[in-house]
Amino acid sequence: MSIQDAVNKAFTRWMEGTGPYAQVVISSRVRLARNLVEAPFPHMQSEATGRQVLEKVREAANDPEVQRQIGRLHFAALEELSPLDRQILVEKHLISPQHANDQGPERGLVLRDDEAVSIMVNEEDHLRIQVLFPALQLEEAWELASRVDDVFESRLNYAFDEKYGYLTCCPTNVGTGLRASVMVHLPALAMTHQASRVFTALSKLGFVVRGLYGEGTEAKGHLFQISNQITLGPREEEIIGNLTAVSRQVIEQEELGREELRKEGLAQVEDMVYRSYGILTNAYIISSEEAMIHLSNLRLGLAMGLLKNVDPKKLNELLVETRPAFLQKKAGREMDAFHRDLKRAEIIRNALA
Repeated sequence: MSIQDAVNKAFTRWMEGTGPYAQVVISSRVRLARNLVEAPFPHMQSEATGRQVLEKVREAANDPEVQRQIGRLHFAALEELSPLDRQILVEKHLISPQHANDQGPERGLVLRDDEAVSIMVNEEDHLRIQVLFPALQLEEAWELASRVDDVFESRLNYAFDEKYGYLTCCPTNVGTGLRASVMVHLPALAMTHQASRVFTALSKLGFVVRGLYGEGTEAKGHLFQISNQITLGPREEEIIGNLTAVSRQVIEQEELGREELRKEGLAQVEDMVYRSYGILTNAYIISSEEAMIHLSNLRLGLAMGLLKNVDPKKLNELLVETRPAFLQKKAGREMDAFHRDLKRAEIIRNALA
């Protein structure tokens, strides 16, 4: 499977819908920021040095021994991909919005066959190594990210300081260069007015809560990303362990909220879930925002045992299938907002039929 194949299908590894605490945690991500000694940080480098970094990473990714240890890898320069294809990679969480929008021929992507491993080349740092797993699997994601990191470090000269650790473009990433996050579905916390209390407590513990696509994005469909803020000081295993422990506490709070809804407001929840099911299975026009709200309600209904005939994997896949870039890719043409709303409704009806 090539990178071009990846932009032609919505499904990717983190959408499997199975694993620990899958009814609350959609996915787990571990990202490592790394830079090469011989080149300035991406925002300071010339096109020539950027291309040199790109070529070094390409050579490492294409090395047969690297592929034997990590799995089959595919490389593409982003200039080879259309703006629409780059946006689909953002919608699948395989690259960042910044990486998709940056201009210049020296941007690249390394992608493993199953899309669990992606490496952004010349984003904010020379390498952003990312591993995405379904459900709460931070330890497993860290183990794979660490192995990928070790293999590439054996072929690339990383910028590392004995006192400060890995050197990164942004000072907040210096040290381990590790950012870990979980994507969680928290409708009960929102509906019982507990979300702000929980998020305030998380910030005091050194964690940050963001929207569906990370920094600067809104939380839609009660989907949030929780990630660590501190990268300098604690060891990688501590960071992963702390986020895992905090995630379990958030899961517990969400499950308590769902139990409260079951005891105190089941009729209202049932009405909300079945109304959403009715709308999604019958609507011929639906906006992205409305679709996210109703899909969130279906996800809650499935978790609470109110719906039996909905595949959680399909709900995860619809997070990408209903986004603007993928809608246009599937239609094979550019579409205005109205025609995207028509296509979105059609895809959802067919998926839930």
